[in-house]
Amino acid sequence: MPKKSQIIKSKKKPKFSTRIVRRCFRCGRKRAFMRKFGLCRICFREMANQGLIPGVRKSSW
Repeated sequence: MPKKSQIIKSKKKPKFSTRIVRRCFRCGRKRAFMRKFGLCRICFREMANQGLIPGVRKSSW
């Protein structure tokens, strides 16, 4: 879990657009972030398995 100061710092508008830090809105993780869902891979998997993300199913073939 990131510190509160890191989360606040990432929400500020950066000097340059390439410095944007996108974080998971549930846990604050910045690595393995999925833009389409706004979640990190761990939170995405948990929510998808519980059926909380509409249109996402676990594949099986």
